[in-house]
Amino acid sequence: MLRCTQHDVLSELLPENKLPVPHPTRSFYFLLLAGLLSAGTAVGQGKPKPIPKPAPVAVGPQGKLVYTPDSLGNRIPDFSYCGYRAGEQAIPMAEIRVVVPVRAGDATARVQAALDYVAARPLGKDGLRGAVLLEKGTYEIAGRLFIRASGVVLRGSGMGEGGTIILGSGSSRDHLITIAGRPDRKLETAQAITDRYVPVNARTVRVANAAAFKVGDRVLVQRPSTAAWIEKLGMQTFGGGLSSLGWKPGQRNLGWDRQVVAVDATGITLDAPLTTALDQTYGGGTVARYTWPGLITQVGIENLRLESTVDATNPKDEDHRWMAVVLDDVQDAWVRQVAFRHFAGSAVLAHNTARRVTVEDCISTEPVSEIGGERRNTFYTLGQQTLFQRLYAENGYHDFALGYCAAGPNAFVQCEAEQPLSFSGGIDSWASGVLFDIVKEYGQALRFGNREQDGQGAGWAVANSVLWQCTAARVDCYQPPTAQNWAFGTWAQFSGNGYWDMSNESIQPRSLYYAQLKDRLGDAVASRVILLPVSTEASSSPKVAVAMELTKLSASPAPTLLAFIQAAPTRQPIATQHSAPSIDKLKVKMPVAPAYAAPLRVAQGMVVRGNALVTGRRQDVPWWNGSARPHGLTNPKPHITRFVPGQTGRGLTDDLPEMTDSMQTQNVVALAHNYGLWYERRRDDHERIRRMDGEVWAPFYELPFARSGTGQAWDGLSRYDLTKYNQWYWSRLAQFADLADQKGLVLLNNHYFQHNIIEAGAHYADFPWRPVNNVNNTGFPEPPPYAGDKRIFMAEQFYDVTDAARRPLHRAYIRQCLNNFVGKTGVIHLIGAEFTGPLAFVQFWLDTVKEWETETSQQATIALSTTKDVQDAILADPARAAVVDIIDINYWHYQVDGKTYAPAGGQNLAPRQHARLLNPKRRLV
Repeated sequence: MLRCTQHDVLSELLPENKLPVPHPTRSFYFLLLAGLLSAGTAVGQGKPKPIPKPAPVAVGPQGKLVYTPDSLGNRIPDFSYCGYRAGEQAIPMAEIRVVVPVRAGDATARVQAALDYVAARPLGKDGLRGAVLLEKGTYEIAGRLFIRASGVVLRGSGMGEGGTIILGSGSSRDHLITIAGRPDRKLETAQAITDRYVPVNARTVRVANAAAFKVGDRVLVQRPSTAAWIEKLGMQTFGGGLSSLGWKPGQRNLGWDRQVVAVDATGITLDAPLTTALDQTYGGGTVARYTWPGLITQVGIENLRLESTVDATNPKDEDHRWMAVVLDDVQDAWVRQVAFRHFAGSAVLAHNTARRVTVEDCISTEPVSEIGGERRNTFYTLGQQTLFQRLYAENGYHDFALGYCAAGPNAFVQCEAEQPLSFSGGIDSWASGVLFDIVKEYGQALRFGNREQDGQGAGWAVANSVLWQCTAARVDCYQPPTAQNWAFGTWAQFSGNGYWDMSNESIQPRSLYYAQLKDRLGDAVASRVILLPVSTEASSSPKVAVAMELTKLSASPAPTLLAFIQAAPTRQPIATQHSAPSIDKLKVKMPVAPAYAAPLRVAQGMVVRGNALVTGRRQDVPWWNGSARPHGLTNPKPHITRFVPGQTGRGLTDDLPEMTDSMQTQNVVALAHNYGLWYERRRDDHERIRRMDGEVWAPFYELPFARSGTGQAWDGLSRYDLTKYNQWYWSRLAQFADLADQKGLVLLNNHYFQHNIIEAGAHYADFPWRPVNNVNNTGFPEPPPYAGDKRIFMAEQFYDVTDAARRPLHRAYIRQCLNNFVGKTGVIHLIGAEFTGPLAFVQFWLDTVKEWETETSQQATIALSTTKDVQDAILADPARAAVVDIIDINYWHYQVDGKTYAPAGGQNLAPRQHARLLNPKRRLV
């Protein structure tokens, strides 16, 4: 029997360098070999072999790709629609309109003024207004930069050493640059799609009244997530019975933002394909016209470096910039020739309202953060028609990542991750129409599969997606029910029941994306086909001369993608020559200092600002729970220190100016704040177990103490240092207090939160004061003495101020609670939320406040919020009563029968536990 590899057979039977274009499927080779070897060989003898099924994609006789759909018409998507202008045009070169000279100090206002200056110019016929040029040097940005108008480009003078650096300074976690329009899309009444089945890659859908549409209409095609579909996928539970993690109907709806390019009597044709089938069995789909006046287009960032300052003493510092570039409510945008350094979250984050975005020739190195969830998602898209090409990332977590219901198509082309800490691929639910094309993940996995409960119940993360000539330590390619995933020419260890072909083989075309782009648009795109050259051959039987030449070449390292990207400015130079004016010589509006309300004070037993009584409703912040997905954002409560990386808005990282405006509108004058019950959402299951990794789930309820960067706490991140403080947490409180003084509002600042040390044991599991969660040897018993292996009773120990280890920690923390608000009058300090603690701790708290006031010559507004017996004792003590400005009767009251409901303090019971025992009657109003 003849034994040889496919490549060797072809090499021997055809002249050197005359091989046919290799086909991306084994079936092509089998058919070719059968024809070549049919005479007089074992291959051509015996019973005829069945003809193999056609491959999903093949190179046809004319050199173009030929697709074979399945029985329902689904086929590999056309990814050439990804990127700026759907791949139909090259990224333009905007004319420089203004330059910002380098100066020492914070450049935020000057750079923003330049961006706003260009934004005020008229749009050109090409949709551009112009570019802001930054010179070589470092621009310190203590605030945030925004591009809010179409046609505006921010350009530096080089991405390499000696070029332009925008340095995000301070301890803010704000995005460094935000490209965003306004979220004001308005949908019209939707029409049902009447097709029984619309397959993957379809662009035409039928509707009952096609005449309601016209060419050019912007439309949203939506696919519901029905109970039947969720059950088919097996996503209603991930084990252990039904829970909040299982998918629920309406929680994984898909939406494709498209434009109508043709209308006929029965339907409409869209400008880009759909990536998940619309099946009437699972709810079909709808299409609705919309208007979106706030959508911005033709915007970009290019030719510079973006960096963040960090705490050099903490390798896991998180009190610095998380997101370098965030795109929202935008179409036809780009980020090119940009180097990123030291960011905790993402170099580029494209939200679900970002469409037709190109990110190319970018490098991300030296991220600084904890190792865990929501960190180091280096190049991350939740959008559609986004193209990420020629990217290099080091030490990321999910370097090339697809997020929640990313509608697609989306493509990552020639990207490399060096020393990644976790996999690349889908990290949330049902990203469809994803292409990983020549993606290399050194030492980690590329994953198209089912995450099950991981990622907050992400479940099936990727569908109808392609891995093309990728390399990784492992490649996962699984087939979801109702969908498919394909892998061609992958080099790895393998896992999954998806479609596999030509594993551990080099295939042609080398890039599926570029082959599809050329097939659709022709040879005009040839100048945009830019791939790291592979100059050598892989024959196992080269000629002697070839072998000698390859031997010479082996003395030098192989070309690297990193160097190839670093050479991008030479291949595709970006213009910096200009005759534009300096922003410092133009008359532009600079930020105006805000006006403040009269200071808050207590006068004649009343809380007033000036001579006006402060009245209105009070609202408490949530303690735990929540979801950053759209279905979790229905009527969320405001919070000051809730944090969702990369996402701003109600229920996420609240926009504090918007929040305080909303409070005024709703007559909410006071917001009562306390730190969270626990940091992350995995603990919402109320388990007490130690987590096996740092895959924490957002939203995060930040805590007042800083992580140390060392050890591992119960939640999988590093341990807290109770002598250092979470700068983001405290800066957010200070910002809210400043806005409160501008708008006549009040911050009720609870120093402590008793819920952590009483009741459910899970309340204590991740508590920073628990010894396993800090580096300060706080002295509480470990393992915790959970009562009945469930409840915790740590209040007495926590409030024991005679303990030599904990007393100075309490004292320093109380002083921090006061120091943070110096100069801000609209803050009323309370000892803690849910507080039923003993008299001795309240005495200690007031003594610490008095000591601080004496030392600093500052005056804090102090409210006594305790049980009645403790209040009576304090008020009977003249020295301590003098510290108190306000009496808060939150934990006792007069009942409708005239009797007093007044549980005693220091009994190690929470307010609701007291209530269960004493069964109080309604308050006497």
